[in-house]
Amino acid sequence: MSNNQLSLENPASLSVASDDEFQAVLLEGVSRTFALTIPQLPGSLYSVVANAYLLCRIVDTIEDEVSLSPAQKKYFCAEFINIVKTGNHTDAFAEELAPLLSEQTIPAEHTLIKVLPRVIAITHKFTAEQIEALASCVETMAEGMPIFQAQNLHDGLATLADMDRYCYYVAGCVGEMLAKLFCHYSPEIAQHREELLNLSVSFGQGLQMTNILKDIWDDAERGVCWLPQDIFTETGFDLKNLSPDTSDEHFRTGLAHLISIAHGHLHNALRYTQLLPAHETGLRNFCLWALGMAVLTLKKIKQNLDFNQSNEVKITRNSVKTTILATRLIGRNNTLLSLLFNLTSRELKTPDWNYTITSSKATSDL
Repeated sequence: MSNNQLSLENPASLSVASDDEFQAVLLEGVSRTFALTIPQLPGSLYSVVANAYLLCRIVDTIEDEVSLSPAQKKYFCAEFINIVKTGNHTDAFAEELAPLLSEQTIPAEHTLIKVLPRVIAITHKFTAEQIEALASCVETMAEGMPIFQAQNLHDGLATLADMDRYCYYVAGCVGEMLAKLFCHYSPEIAQHREELLNLSVSFGQGLQMTNILKDIWDDAERGVCWLPQDIFTETGFDLKNLSPDTSDEHFRTGLAHLISIAHGHLHNALRYTQLLPAHETGLRNFCLWALGMAVLTLKKIKQNLDFNQSNEVKITRNSVKTTILATRLIGRNNTLLSLLFNLTSRELKTPDWNYTITSSKATSDL
């Protein structure tokens, strides 16, 4: 059945879809980016990675829901961890949570919660090792995100280390999960398991930092700031004074430093991708498309440090098409990939500011 014949507005219509069709429609509704990249994966990985993303999106939905109190969010997150691990009580959970979602939660996420029982049923069709990888990620995310949601985030995070921890809880742990799934899929990939796990945390952080920098002003409208004050203290700017009208050279200098740090993490993302076998073009495309779009986004931010709307630094569809074409042409060649990355991202480094990017497991042990 064509996805166009299925309707998110009518969850009952999804009941006739295959598992892959069902998940594809949900992905298209909650994330166009992942709806584009996940289908690049080999068939045996597509189902589990699509399911993993939907599980993570359910945690996001709970954490972002404005109508839920911190206590309610903690309760639903704890319940969801158990549901992912056991597959039990899914109907009761969905029936309890769905009516509490506000209109600020997008319609596709309303549907995702309503059809949660089937999402979990798909989860428990996977192998025990795959389920463990998914459950571990959900547990880390669901336990870590409330730590930050409970803080006053209006004036930013205190330190870069705090930003590292936040990025781990929302993205680094996802990178680890993907590395585990890739290793489970391929004994050849599993030969690099430890290095991939280490680099995957940095990969996740690079992508998340890019999103944070792109969405500074969208977050500010909600009274939230994920930037680290210590970086801006070094440049002479107080995040308490941050507003879309900000035109301050000290702020722009701090922003450039963060771009440089994100660039370092994306370089680790390239190293991660280059460890994947050249013949695994689907896996490489999955990684390279996300990496390429992040690099191009950082470039737009660096070229427009005084931007005050996320649309000003959003990459164009042509940029996305160019990324896809380039990776298809040279995605199997590590030398050319390094050359392209260095040429495309050379302006992202801050020459007069040093920061060492590591990919150790220290961050992921938090």
